[in-house]
Amino acid sequence: MTDTRRASGLAFLALSAALLAALPAHAERADRDKPLVLEADNASYDDLKQVYHLSGNVVLTKGTMVLRSDTADLRTDPEGYNYAIALAKPGNLAFIRQKRDNVDEYIEGWGERIEYDGKQEISKLINRARMERLQGATQLDEIRGAVITYDGQKEFYTASGGAENATAANPSGRVRAVLAPRSSTPGTPAPATPAAKP
Repeated sequence: MTDTRRASGLAFLALSAALLAALPAHAERADRDKPLVLEADNASYDDLKQVYHLSGNVVLTKGTMVLRSDTADLRTDPEGYNYAIALAKPGNLAFIRQKRDNVDEYIEGWGERIEYDGKQEISKLINRARMERLQGATQLDEIRGAVITYDGQKEFYTASGGAENATAANPSGRVRAVLAPRSSTPGTPAPATPAAKP
């Protein structure tokens, strides 16, 4: 690998990390106090271990958070926090969606496996992972990777690439992000444009 290619790769990686850190994604705070609703074709419950095993068209709903998968194991800790591991059938993806706090935006994510930690408000999307930030029905940002971790408390994403993420268009399996341009906030002057020369 030439020094120029290495430098350009490092610059892209640094830029991607900076852009990811700049993506705000604060989960809806009111969801914490909402009940968790479970739906599935089949369910079993181990009262001693406080674990539900759900299979067939699984839907977990807690306020604005919705998680859909083919199977899920859900446990509740002694403090009442929920933890889920959701799996998709081969070839499919599990799905999670949650409204952001105080804005008309949603975070949506897909992965072959989704691990949800209700105490720390962390969603981990594993294998063929993809996450989007939407305003209404308009996609603002998208990121793809082998593993994406979304921390709703700290407003932070991390993504890693890998062979599991490789496609014909991305044979190296690197993380890819598409970020919409940000409009200026109200009251912020627009950047000055150079005057036309006579």
